[in-house]
Amino acid sequence: MSTAPLIGFVGFGAMASRMGANLTKAGYRIAAYTPSGKGGDGSTRFLPSARALAAEADIVLVSVPDDEALAGALHGPEGVLAGLKAGGVLINTSTIAPETAEALDAEGTARGLHVIDAPVAGSTPEAEAGNLIVLAGGTAEAIVRVQKVFDTIGRLTIHAGPAGCGTKLKLVINGIMGSTLAVVAEGVAYGLAAGLERGMLFDALDEVPVISPHHKRKLKAAKAGDFSPQFPARLMQKDMRLLLTSAARQTAPLPAMAAATQSLSLTRRRHPDEDYSALFAVMESLVANTP
Repeated sequence: MSTAPLIGFVGFGAMASRMGANLTKAGYRIAAYTPSGKGGDGSTRFLPSARALAAEADIVLVSVPDDEALAGALHGPEGVLAGLKAGGVLINTSTIAPETAEALDAEGTARGLHVIDAPVAGSTPEAEAGNLIVLAGGTAEAIVRVQKVFDTIGRLTIHAGPAGCGTKLKLVINGIMGSTLAVVAEGVAYGLAAGLERGMLFDALDEVPVISPHHKRKLKAAKAGDFSPQFPARLMQKDMRLLLTSAARQTAPLPAMAAATQSLSLTRRRHPDEDYSALFAVMESLVANTP
């Protein structure tokens, strides 16, 4: 019987399943529980509750959409915290409010757990390649315990600081990513409205250094009208909302990011489950007067 640590995934969607595949290749044992009851790749063992999963696991890795889903997975008689034994490690890769991450750390520490907030920078291509950047908040001791896990799913681990700091850094990164895409989409809208040829415009933007590699990838997809979800609009808009709420608490003015959130809210309304780059389609429809 293998003595490799068992990593239990709560949530096993597009990102987590790819992390799981890389961990399996590296020799870890994995199992999963999905709050929705959906999922399964035919090879991963699924358990009936988060508590049952946590009771078996050495490390629990949570990957769920938002604060509400996290609370549902962790608390209650069938939650992770009811099953994870003292000394266990709880890694939360979900993007949540910083104060939620801090509260979870306090609760976990009181139970004798090692808690790390570890959202990741990167989308499904990086997750598949094991090329994510792990943004870790927590104690150095806790991070050392799972460094090999992080090295398997990512190319770099950044220890952002104590509990909650990984989440705060993730909001900074996603805020820049979402706001920058909104600016690029506005530039495209102007170019189209002004009569520039569509193909030439997209190809030109793909060549200039002011556009990041990430946004060039989104431009290519937008040119083809392919908004297959690598990062769904509903999650990007949720992260922007979390950022603005946290910034208001810190009295940090974010006027540009606030404006971008409005565009991403419209994108979420029209294309909730498509990639957040569907903002290009929203802007193009406005200037072309098409649906």
